[in-house]
Amino acid sequence: MRIVVANVNTTEAVTEVIRAQAVAIAAPGTEVLAVTPRFGPPSVEGNFESYLAAVAVMDRVRAVPEPFDAVVLAGFGEHGKEGLAELFDVPVVDITEAAAHTASLLGRRFSVVTSLARTTGQITDRLALTGLGSRCASVRATGMAVLELEADPERARDRLAAEAVRAVREDGAEVVCLGCAGMAGLAEQVRDAAGVPVVDGVPAAVGLAELLVRQGLSTSKVGGWAAPLPKEITGWPISGA
Repeated sequence: MRIVVANVNTTEAVTEVIRAQAVAIAAPGTEVLAVTPRFGPPSVEGNFESYLAAVAVMDRVRAVPEPFDAVVLAGFGEHGKEGLAELFDVPVVDITEAAAHTASLLGRRFSVVTSLARTTGQITDRLALTGLGSRCASVRATGMAVLELEADPERARDRLAAEAVRAVREDGAEVVCLGCAGMAGLAEQVRDAAGVPVVDGVPAAVGLAELLVRQGLSTSKVGGWAAPLPKEITGWPISGA
């Protein structure tokens, strides 16, 4: 099995963190190909950057030689999943949906702890689109930018743990989701602090993608995620690949 895991920003260090988490959870025999967009922002923290990253990710994944069996979109609350689902016949799993669905199996209500406060509305909207918004007790922010999380993991861990504890005590959360792919690897420490299950979206998405592939399931091509209509797209592919 071959799974493409797409970082949404152009920072290779973040791609490596995502790759390591994906490889750690993948079953023996699963090849993980982690890719970085060829253009876009170094971190995605807002709707403008998210829409830009969505195009960049579609461009980058289209350049990956086929065959591959699934695609994981490794950006929490980001745009672009639906476009990828139209482009490919294989399962496309977004880490936001994977984390929320997994959390909903573990408790009645979950909270998300993310990076900056400006991204909380975007995540809330994404959860509503998945139909799981009513299960979300809160979306909390650490106040740390994405690249700060990667640069200072100890401080990130402490901020995450503090907000997770508040989510449990003040918001009624029974499960916590890490709301940024750059938080990969911090779930265990946050779980110990908060005393509840903590879901990391990257392992959740990779595991779910493997499960779908093993069951022989793939993206429906009837209706909303049918293949794009055949027409000339000016300047595509942007990468020139």
